[in-house]
Amino acid sequence: MVTLEKFSEIVSSCENSTVGKHLPNALYVHTDALTHLDHILRDYERQARKLVDNTARATIVKFSIDRPKISYLYYPDFDRDPHPQLHQSIVVDLIEEQVSVRQYHNSHNPPILHRKETFVSPDYPLYETFAQLTQEEVALGLLDNSRHIGTLQEWTRLLLQQGISFEDHHTACPVDSSLAKKSTVLIERHKAALKRSELSRPVRVALEAGIFKDRDSFFDYGCGHGEDVRCIGEAGYRSAGWDPFYRPDAKLESADIVNLGYIINVIEDLVERRQTLIDAWELTQKVLIVSAQVLVDDRRRGLIAYGDGIVTNRNTFQKYYEQEELKLYIDQVLEVDSIPAGLGMYVVFRHEAEAESFRASRLYSSLITPRIQAQVRNFEDYQDLLTPLMDFYTKRGRLPVKGELATEAEIKAEFRSYQRAFKLVLQATDRDEWDAIVDKRREDLLVYLALGKFSGRPTIRKLAPEIKADVKALFGSYKQACTVADLLLLQVGDMNKIAQLCRESKVGKHLNDAIAVHVSALEKLPPLLRLYEGCASRNFYRLENANIIKLYYHKPKITYLVYPEFDTQAHPTLRATMEVDLHNLSVTYHDISDETNPLILHQKDALVAPDYPSYKQFVRLTKKEQKSGLLKNKDAIRRLHGWLRCLREHEVKIEGHKLSTK
Repeated sequence: MVTLEKFSEIVSSCENSTVGKHLPNALYVHTDALTHLDHILRDYERQARKLVDNTARATIVKFSIDRPKISYLYYPDFDRDPHPQLHQSIVVDLIEEQVSVRQYHNSHNPPILHRKETFVSPDYPLYETFAQLTQEEVALGLLDNSRHIGTLQEWTRLLLQQGISFEDHHTACPVDSSLAKKSTVLIERHKAALKRSELSRPVRVALEAGIFKDRDSFFDYGCGHGEDVRCIGEAGYRSAGWDPFYRPDAKLESADIVNLGYIINVIEDLVERRQTLIDAWELTQKVLIVSAQVLVDDRRRGLIAYGDGIVTNRNTFQKYYEQEELKLYIDQVLEVDSIPAGLGMYVVFRHEAEAESFRASRLYSSLITPRIQAQVRNFEDYQDLLTPLMDFYTKRGRLPVKGELATEAEIKAEFRSYQRAFKLVLQATDRDEWDAIVDKRREDLLVYLALGKFSGRPTIRKLAPEIKADVKALFGSYKQACTVADLLLLQVGDMNKIAQLCRESKVGKHLNDAIAVHVSALEKLPPLLRLYEGCASRNFYRLENANIIKLYYHKPKITYLVYPEFDTQAHPTLRATMEVDLHNLSVTYHDISDETNPLILHQKDALVAPDYPSYKQFVRLTKKEQKSGLLKNKDAIRRLHGWLRCLREHEVKIEGHKLSTK
């Protein structure tokens, strides 16, 4: 046992030690440097070591000077990582002779190390490397406020704000002390342009979302190397671009669709940044696409930037936005209501009616035109003429109004009205299927109107003509439709109601406190559950490539999960997730593509609706796996290694979606 008198001597030795890092309440020494300590501290450490089963993994020994305690700290990447993370702490109380262990390897925000050369002795092989890194960081001002950089998230946030990254044990930019003093430096914005051989993410998303219409023109404001200009031109659209560095002599042209891709976050001048956004908007005739890097919370790596198009370099400037901050900036500068198309991406419509039409279109359910079931002679004679009418009714849940259907004149020449023509359609098809389409389109419209309440529901004059016609046909009046939508919205905060609907749902996979559905089956859920998910997607839209959506009902949270091989692999692995906390609208992103033992999916048939193309194939595989006893221990097969072990134990294999014995 260490006496108080003896401990006083130990404290004095710690304070006078020429080896180790001195902090107010402790001395930290690398295990390789313990032999450089005086004999009092070496004897003291050996006394603590006797109480611990295994200290071989320890990297740093902490000598507390406020109480008789020694801690063994495990930093497995001490030599490799410029700022290694703490994985484990073993604390030895030398008064009570007790040992406590704390794990950090699964922590969302573990402690990290700085100034690594101070922990080791000058003869340590990497001493000079560590010291050089510290010099660079001091020159950049990164270590000025040591009290606020001690954990992973704090450090990562600072690096993102400063635009700094690391290559081995060097900052990714040459050190210039004038930068630390914040004097004027030359910002080389052109280095932020990445070379790519395909469409950038924002333009590709806009294309897939149907924003590009036939004969639309495209202009890329700040086009960099011009890949988007080339690819959109090859897709058949009139395409041009301008860039202050790579295409300074190109003409600034007005276009239907203008892209401002990852530009405003590399302009360090506030006035110029604002003017650039305004200039791009003035060139826009229909839709402006604005994207910037945004910060999302990655619980494994701290806060990270999400997006593309930015090079981390000292001579480029980066402004990292929060998702809501980006929307607020766009809306305030342009006096608009921008629409999220993904993380770090918004679209701004020149005409409000087109914006509302786009909002509504993203909530349309995918429906199939009812099949011909009866042989009706007259219908067979007019089937080609009536097919566009049937397709329109399937899309909108109503008959067309004047001017909406290209074949209006031909249909009315034969039948005098759409109503008479549709009577013939009903003779050859199932009326109940058409009624179901009407109900589904009414639900779609309700969810759209309910979500519109959050950002200021438009007046009927600002609605697109087709939506006005939808409202009149499906609800009688806009006032009535909004009243019903408001009643639905009132229930979205009732977690008991959400829980009841989730538990009763015939679509989706039932989990503890949640229901998971394939994105294609989301529209099959009750309107209130669709609205519940919409509360997340209206702010952030959905994580790109996410195909599984998890709706929690014990707390307001939606999770989007990415399983790239959902259709091709019997048991696809999870690659990324995005959690949206509806309580405070915070986003947590997890990139787990490097997991060696990832989570996998089972019983895919439960996630999709019966009309999903591979549904029957999924069902057959699940039944065979259940019959073979493969799904009995769900906990053991949640991850890839456990599942492979289960297959070996049962001596079976899976090829494609077929189960067979070895």
